[in-house]
Amino acid sequence: MAKVSGIPSASAVETPELDPTQDPFARESIQHLVARYGSPLFIVDAQRLRQQYHRLAAALPGVDLHYALKPLPQAPVIATLRDAGAYFDLATNGEVDLVRRMGVAPERCIHTHPIKRDSDIRTALAYGVRTFVIDNPDELRKFVKFRRQVSLLIRVAFHSPDAVCDLSRKFGCEIQAVGGLLALAAQLRIKIEGLSFHVGSQAAGSSMFVEAIGVCWELMQEAGQGGQNLVTLDIGGGFPVDYLQRSTPIEEFCAPIREALKTLAPEVRIIAEPGRYIAAPAAMAVAAVMGRALRNGRWWYYLDDGLYGSYSGQVFDHMNYPVEALVPSGSTHPSVLAGPTCDGFDVINENLELPKLEVGDLILGRSMGAYTWATATDFNFFPRATVLTLDRGRLLPEDGR
Repeated sequence: MAKVSGIPSASAVETPELDPTQDPFARESIQHLVARYGSPLFIVDAQRLRQQYHRLAAALPGVDLHYALKPLPQAPVIATLRDAGAYFDLATNGEVDLVRRMGVAPERCIHTHPIKRDSDIRTALAYGVRTFVIDNPDELRKFVKFRRQVSLLIRVAFHSPDAVCDLSRKFGCEIQAVGGLLALAAQLRIKIEGLSFHVGSQAAGSSMFVEAIGVCWELMQEAGQGGQNLVTLDIGGGFPVDYLQRSTPIEEFCAPIREALKTLAPEVRIIAEPGRYIAAPAAMAVAAVMGRALRNGRWWYYLDDGLYGSYSGQVFDHMNYPVEALVPSGSTHPSVLAGPTCDGFDVINENLELPKLEVGDLILGRSMGAYTWATATDFNFFPRATVLTLDRGRLLPEDGR
């Protein structure tokens, strides 16, 4: 389907795009949006963002939730969560620039990339960020010249076999290395504020959170006995969401974590870095069939979005998304969904049962807010999907203002 040119200006969006009571993921909403803006579309629902944020906040009372920008670094997303009371987790200069443009107070941000260039540190400091993360002696030494301006968290590695993405292979020091880093920091007169960890993305269970909290609290107590007062624990992200399989409800998932956190001293500040949990359920990808072919008894449907576009998370994030055809139900046939590029790798799913589709029919991908549009490309000169962020029927401007 052809795209219309652009998204309405900030003045134009005052007129609701949809009825305020209408779900932007409903059939009628999608059909209206595609008729007006073409396809492919990437529809973000601000109300779902708020619901996910508040649900996690209720499951982890007393924990400051720093939204990790990586999964969905969109200005309207930042604005929505800023107004909901969220803190933010930054890792790059581009992310610093984005939250600055959105008027986020720098004291509501931390910089969590364990490996940084000097320019990364200076950019974040110029904005006003004061808390950074390190995981090795070389990174610690980078802060000698900034020692009066910063406090650091030491990231500890906890390898979780149950997580889809193990983030402790690339980052984090081993438990036995924490003491040496604390000693070096004392020698260099650099303040260590606390510890951090990340058990891995899309964690299957909370047991590794519980283990990591216990170990880190022991390390913090040992540091206190040595004269270093560690007052912050960052428990990272990894909270699971539903894809093709149902995940543990967040209230149940977080219950053991809450109990583990009760063992910490009351003055310890607890922070977390949720990204996927907030963003994933809040977005839907909409693609149109641009061609079809019957090959070896299966219908191949070629969409205007694929693995190089919004479905890139199947490659980079190891996720498979629930997909459905926006057509009346009927008899189904063995079907394949393929992306638009000339690359044979660009196949979304080869084992689907779908009604027979026509050119122009729509395919919906659900739970696609995390690591999808953010990692999409313009390969083969197929542009990324047009992003539409809606809030109770109102189309939010791209700059989030």
